[in-house]
Amino acid sequence: MAAQTQRVLPITVIDSDKPVPEDAHHHHGSDGDGPRSLGQPAPCMLFVADTAISEADIAREMQHHRASRPERSRADAARALVVRELLRREVERLGLAGTAAPIGRETAEEAAIRILLERELERRVPTEEDCRRYFEQNRERFRSPDRVRASHILLAAPADDVDGRFKARSECERMIAELQANPALFADFAMRHSHCPSREQGGELGWLERGQTTPEFERQVFRLRVGLAAYPVESRWGYHVVEVKEAASGEAQDFGAVRERISDYLELQVQQRELQHYLLELQQRHGVRGLEEIEAAAG
Repeated sequence: MAAQTQRVLPITVIDSDKPVPEDAHHHHGSDGDGPRSLGQPAPCMLFVADTAISEADIAREMQHHRASRPERSRADAARALVVRELLRREVERLGLAGTAAPIGRETAEEAAIRILLERELERRVPTEEDCRRYFEQNRERFRSPDRVRASHILLAAPADDVDGRFKARSECERMIAELQANPALFADFAMRHSHCPSREQGGELGWLERGQTTPEFERQVFRLRVGLAAYPVESRWGYHVVEVKEAASGEAQDFGAVRERISDYLELQVQQRELQHYLLELQQRHGVRGLEEIEAAAG
């Protein structure tokens, strides 16, 4: 493939959030201890060609693949080790080891894998027509964020302090009743009672977008109507008296504002598909035994 300047698009292996070279090299050579079997070698049921991947290898790798069930974690770890070994073997077969200088904190092995993937996976840049078609078919995804402008009074209480949280809620309910009768007292109550630094601004939080506050607080605040909330809002920090000053729904974005984001997304999707096809080719070339059984056990 002819050399060309490429933007970095971090191709990842399925079920991993790491770029392929990093994931393939992940914890390679770790000297952590795995399970021991009374001095006997750990059993091996997974092979790439004539290379055995032991249960001890898989157990060490599992700590980097959290899942709801150990069977799923084991399968993800086994797949990651197989991918690493397949890419290592292909680098060796093509004589690419040592052909690239590492970039940044990249290891020599990661650099060789990067060169391998740049050589074998063709970069396909989506056309203007591709991007516009995706935009037209997914317009609902391209909106500016919803926003609310709010003030609050926080009465803090640790999550495990049952009495403290009951008192905080009761005090918030009392303040809400007073504020319903006299809304002008909000800033004064905030300065005198709130445990949040925003008390210095009378409880003013400014404009909030989704993702800027704790999830449980955000979920409730974005459901409130403009005005004083009729009930305390609970969060991990305690209870809040909340007043929504303004609410602004997200507006539709035009194609020009999101074209580059769409192009990057579509390019990454194509490269992911090509990567999976390439890994299947390597699996057929070098031979893998035992992975299907491990993944079947994970359900």
